[in-house]
Amino acid sequence: MIAAARRNTELGLIVLVTIVTTGAYVLASLGRTASLPANVLPFLVAVLAMLVGAHIATRKLAPAADGILLPLAALLNGLGYVFIARLNEDLAGLQATWTLVGIGAFVLTLAIVRDVRVLDRYRYTCMILGIVLLLLPLLPVIGREVQGARIWVRIGPLNFQPGELAKILLAVFFASYLVEKRELLGRAARRIGPVAMPELRHFGPVLLAWGLSLVVMTLQSDLGSSLLFFALFVVMLWIATERASYLLVSGVLFSAGAYIAWHLFAHVQLRVRIWVDPWSDIAGEGFQVVQSTFALAWGGVTGAGLGLGDPRRIPIVETDFIFAAIGEELGLLGATAVLVAFLLMVGTGLRIAIAAENPFEKLLAAGLTGIFGIQAFVIIGGVTRLVPLTGITLPFVSYGGSSLLANYILLALLLRISDRSSRRAEVVAAR
Repeated sequence: MIAAARRNTELGLIVLVTIVTTGAYVLASLGRTASLPANVLPFLVAVLAMLVGAHIATRKLAPAADGILLPLAALLNGLGYVFIARLNEDLAGLQATWTLVGIGAFVLTLAIVRDVRVLDRYRYTCMILGIVLLLLPLLPVIGREVQGARIWVRIGPLNFQPGELAKILLAVFFASYLVEKRELLGRAARRIGPVAMPELRHFGPVLLAWGLSLVVMTLQSDLGSSLLFFALFVVMLWIATERASYLLVSGVLFSAGAYIAWHLFAHVQLRVRIWVDPWSDIAGEGFQVVQSTFALAWGGVTGAGLGLGDPRRIPIVETDFIFAAIGEELGLLGATAVLVAFLLMVGTGLRIAIAAENPFEKLLAAGLTGIFGIQAFVIIGGVTRLVPLTGITLPFVSYGGSSLLANYILLALLLRISDRSSRRAEVVAAR
């Protein structure tokens, strides 16, 4: 009964998301050209077909899974597509293709991974593959540098960011390793003042994660990924051990690494300088941040209206600064709606983690949810100048095929965990 209610709620929300996405697409076209888009009906059918296809797959393969996550992801994906199509028609076709590929990967993941606990057996395989994917852009032939960051790989006509898939593989490894070692890592063997600390040798994983994040930051000039991976591991370590001392040590290590990197590397100094005072060079280094600040200001509370703003003056607006475009045309209300959608996704993911009985599933669900939350915080915080701009994508919203593919796989894993927990709860209730 619970499964049927969830799937019916999911279907109703998907229909609502389709209406909202199509309405936004029409309004954006009216604002830009004062005419209805000629492909509005094919657009409506295509959106509905993809989302209903994902819903049918969920109904068949994970019938008891949470009914909120898929509609929330669809809403963010649809809103992101509308803005990408409004900003760059050439990229819109590619984003639509990658959305279809991402939904296909979502269905395939649900079909193949029938029990997430199976992944626990491949802990070190996931670790090796994750590190290889993370460092793949450093290879001289296939690695590519774009906008100062060496995070792309090109094999023939295919360009992709392997780090997007690496984050899922490393989350699986972290969850498996920490579940096995959580008692050793959580045991307090000495005190440093009022703080109880485990044995120093148990800080090896923290040091390894710290070193890997520094490698990514220095060799690939990718501040966002380095921060994401380090924060992901620290959060999972804290959840597994419940020891605040790890947060303290990790904070010290992060501060030390950031200070050293700021002194040694020009690209880190540039990001910090733009963050502190973008107005000192509004026509050069600070141009992008200044223009995004103006866009958010001009949006006001209700926004300029879809298609009525001018977000194209912001460089790379389709990826790094799409949140600024949303803020300009939908205002504070639209930007807040996006934030609320991410908060609901994070809250739902944490609820799935709490409901999971198996320790590996519980920690993996928390880690996968952390990827959503940390990534959204880092990029939105960069746009609003809360933290230095790092250049990672806003999940489901920004343009990027690799990001869409990885996030739909991540979503499928969360739904698989939710489905198993709900089935077990129904069995217990029946007994």
